[in-house]
Amino acid sequence: MTRIVTEIPALSADAILSSVLNTVYLVAGVVAVIVIIIAGYMYVTSNGDSAVVVKAKNAITYAVVGLVFIVLAFAITWFVVGRFV
Repeated sequence: MTRIVTEIPALSADAILSSVLNTVYLVAGVVAVIVIIIAGYMYVTSNGDSAVVVKAKNAITYAVVGLVFIVLAFAITWFVVGRFV
């Protein structure tokens, strides 16, 4: 009779936190880029409608600001987790 042995890898809390945060940053970055693409399409196809142009410009601005915050959050997390490891 054979016995199946499974080993669960031991992960530290900072490794799990770092992995989860990196996933969150990746998803947020992808969403921001998709928003920029959609807003760019809205801007190009606005046909001069000022309301659509303003909406598209605002979406692009907010998405770029969001990307800046994502990069800053990633840098701060990398610095802090690197300090305690």
